[in-house]
Amino acid sequence: MPPKSKTKAGKAPAPTATNQTPVARPDWPALSPVSPPSDLTCSSLLPAQILTIPRLFTSSLSAKYVSFLRSLPLTTTPGRPKRGDAVRVNDRYQIDDPDFARHLWEQTALKELVTAGEIDGEVLDDKQRQNLFGGEILGLNPNIRIYRYSQGQFFDQHYDDSNNLMFPKEDGTTVPAKTTWTLLLYLTSCGGGETIFYPDPPSRKAAPPPPVEASPEVGLALLHRHGKECMVHEGAEVTHGEKWIIRSDLCVKR
Repeated sequence: MPPKSKTKAGKAPAPTATNQTPVARPDWPALSPVSPPSDLTCSSLLPAQILTIPRLFTSSLSAKYVSFLRSLPLTTTPGRPKRGDAVRVNDRYQIDDPDFARHLWEQTALKELVTAGEIDGEVLDDKQRQNLFGGEILGLNPNIRIYRYSQGQFFDQHYDDSNNLMFPKEDGTTVPAKTTWTLLLYLTSCGGGETIFYPDPPSRKAAPPPPVEASPEVGLALLHRHGKECMVHEGAEVTHGEKWIIRSDLCVKR
């Protein structure tokens, strides 16, 4: 399928504020066992645009989370999206949970690999890291989204907007922040369900580069730029099995 321009592709529906109606936070399973950072690598699927960390979640931790997530009250997305939003057909759950976002960031290898580790074997200095991620990294967006794509479900071509927020710190204070990269943590593999990115052509007359695909793999973390730097992308239709995802965003100081 040919890529669409950002003016034609839909937007991902904006996260809904969940603090308007109090919702009991899930009793998330412990984030163990996890692999140490020394056993993992952060690599570019597309330089400066898409990063992957295979096995961020171990297979046993992924299975434990899928079993738990099935108990949550998932809601099927509307069949007719709001004007300007991309068509998405899946089941989802959403919660503002700063503690879980912090645990996901700090208790897995994610924080060390993103802020202090290597990317493609190269150790980035502070300036290089801030240029790549859009500023001083604070952690993960407390707005946690759970997605389940069953057979026949998909997410049409779209791009992800950046969002402003007040980032909660452990001491109870907040910091002005914005989101710059999307985090997708795949908990299962399935038939189909690839996340497909459509890079922009180098010029108006040039042919578009070939799409870049990321197949769902158990425990794989995928980070991609969003906002002004976001590439049009889609979640291909799942042909068999289920695709489970934990979604958050990388937050930097605003």
